[in-house]
Amino acid sequence: MKFTVLTIFPEMFAPLKESILKRAQEAGLLEIALVNFRDYAESKHKNVDDIPYGGGSGMVLKPEPLFKAVRNLPEPAGSRRIILLSPQGKKFEQREALRLAGYDELVFLCGHYEGFDERIRALVDEEMSIGDYVLTGGELAAMVMIDSVARLLPGVLGNSVSQEDDSHSQGLLEYPQYTRPPDFEGMQVPEVLLSGHHANIECWRRKESLRRTLLKRSDLIPQIEFQQTDYPLLEELALDHPEIKIYREKWEHLKTAPKRRRRIKSE
Repeated sequence: MKFTVLTIFPEMFAPLKESILKRAQEAGLLEIALVNFRDYAESKHKNVDDIPYGGGSGMVLKPEPLFKAVRNLPEPAGSRRIILLSPQGKKFEQREALRLAGYDELVFLCGHYEGFDERIRALVDEEMSIGDYVLTGGELAAMVMIDSVARLLPGVLGNSVSQEDDSHSQGLLEYPQYTRPPDFEGMQVPEVLLSGHHANIECWRRKESLRRTLLKRSDLIPQIEFQQTDYPLLEELALDHPEIKIYREKWEHLKTAPKRRRRIKSE
């Protein structure tokens, strides 16, 4: 997969040459291309911004450099999606990362200063935001999205199970994780994890994921797909945490109806 970033600060992307993404690039699993759209500025001083019509504070990115930079991109080898990073865009979440991982190339347009000339929006397929706050530019948002999408690509993590267990991958927060030593300053690893009983471990992990999500991120509850086997776990959690009871209607339908006794006809 190819990630292309249009920015006037390509040096900011040095972190993408480290750790897992570095190995993925060396293995040929992904490519990251940085394009400095200042190179396409027409003025003598390579200005990419100007004062806004109608007045106002700050500077606005000019359309010419970005239009030229996009039009000068190599022809895509497959499907391409051009994304404008903007606080006005759709919020980037795990399901969006999964969708974007299906493209062959993602192109990110990183803004700076006060904003974009409105006509730049004609270049893009969609606008995205990483949250309801404002950054000094789109570079950090681009790095977040590249990292999130790249780790979903086959071979990048080395173990596909890792991404399946991540927080938000299945609508739930990830369960607690432990490693050696089993006892650290009196804080012990739960016995079930030391038991070697895989079914019990999976049950414990599911319950803890449910617990964390219900207690920490109640905003995620509407999108959780509860399983039939979750019912007893959820009932136990409701007993442990009375504040969870208010969500009981979300899983009440999972309760198994009692079996009817078969009537035996007398002769």
